Amino acid sequence: MSDSTLTSRINAARKAVGDSGEEQKLIRTIARKGFRFVGDVHVPPAEPTDAAPSHEPPRPALPLPDRPAIAVLPFTNMTDDPAQEYFSDGISEDIITALSKLRWFFVIARNSSFIYKGKAVHLKQVAAELGVGYVVEGSVRKVGDRVRITAQLNDAATGSHIWAERYDRDLADVFAVQDEITEAIVAAIEPQLYAAENFRARRKPPDSLDAWDLVMRALSHYWRVTRQDNVVAQALLEKATAIDPHYGRAFGLLATSHTFSAHMGWQDMASTAPVAERAAAAATLADSEDPWAHFALGCVYLFARRFDDSLAEFEWALRLNPNFSMAQGYYGLTLAYCGRWQEASAAAQRALRLSPHDPLAAIYCGIASYAQFVGRNYDEAMRLAREGIRQRADFVGAHRVLTAAAGMAGQRAVAAAALQELRRAQPNISLGWIARQMPIRHDAEREHYLEGFRRAGLR
Repeated sequence: MSDSTLTSRINAARKAVGDSGEEQKLIRTIARKGFRFVGDVHVPPAEPTDAAPSHEPPRPALPLPDRPAIAVLPFTNMTDDPAQEYFSDGISEDIITALSKLRWFFVIARNSSFIYKGKAVHLKQVAAELGVGYVVEGSVRKVGDRVRITAQLNDAATGSHIWAERYDRDLADVFAVQDEITEAIVAAIEPQLYAAENFRARRKPPDSLDAWDLVMRALSHYWRVTRQDNVVAQALLEKATAIDPHYGRAFGLLATSHTFSAHMGWQDMASTAPVAERAAAAATLADSEDPWAHFALGCVYLFARRFDDSLAEFEWALRLNPNFSMAQGYYGLTLAYCGRWQEASAAAQRALRLSPHDPLAAIYCGIASYAQFVGRNYDEAMRLAREGIRQRADFVGAHRVLTAAAGMAGQRAVAAAALQELRRAQPNISLGWIARQMPIRHDAEREHYLEGFRRAGLR
């Protein structure tokens, strides 16, 4: 949060406990570290009561399952009108339903999490009673034709906020807004949970890592999008599949990392494709309902130029998880390679909207820029490519599109500079490499792409 927000909260706490802030008797400022609460704690004696003592034992804490467990508490209705409870309850229920589709998370059912509706409970109590490591909570406030929804993801063990966001919308269509907010929240929560799980895995000694921890570590390297990190991710995934030969997601990510590496020019497609295909087949055999398995198979089919099969696998992955931003992005890439540039552009924009802070956002910009190139919208293609390069200067896809688009637009100086940067990012780039490696479905579209590079000076 911002310094001003933090200061206002501390000042509110000081006022509540009667601390002037100058003497700092109760809240003390620690230079370059933060704030510390000090003072004695006084527990008043219990008042006598005529009620019979309760002999109900405390509920035992439930053990955590073998995957990240999450509970969604009923969102608080901040509106004065109790009749609006349906809207806040609907948001909570939709988030529970959407998270439940992410099969690698353990999501507490609605009837269990809703027992806390209207109650002031501590996160650690919720975590212990439901057996979860993460808790989602939030509030809904409707004023006239506007609604404000806040949501936050909490680490139940520490009580700290992992992620928080606020959404302001017009209520032209209540249910459409409800769907939009649910989609945005779930898409934001998913990568934050992975990041939190990766942090936990990093704190474990190497000899105690299980397959899940290894996949979390591998994801953190994969999302850095560098040649060396991709090699490290593959090694971790190989280890995960050796520990659990039925772990579909590990095989799916392994296949994806190989096809992505070849697409980036880090590996040769001819030698990589069989490895990726075996891993993708193992993923679908291990778990045919895992979106990552179908995503991996979609990538394998794309680079094998089985375009219709590739599109079908990406569509299957998106049916299983509509908030899978990477599947949306690569679905757009396949559509673009098939010449369906308008649908491709829409899919790439959906990926960017689903996960605007995604580590792969630069790649989605590159996909969107290629779609515009296919549509002969060279200025827009260059704008999107530059945005991708701004986010990740080492991402070769955006460099390739910028070079070709500038060449076709007749901007020779821009094309020459873009080609120089492309050669720096991908030293093995050539017309022959593009013709062999880029899975462009139609000969005319492949020639169109090659012509852009020729005009830029590539041989």
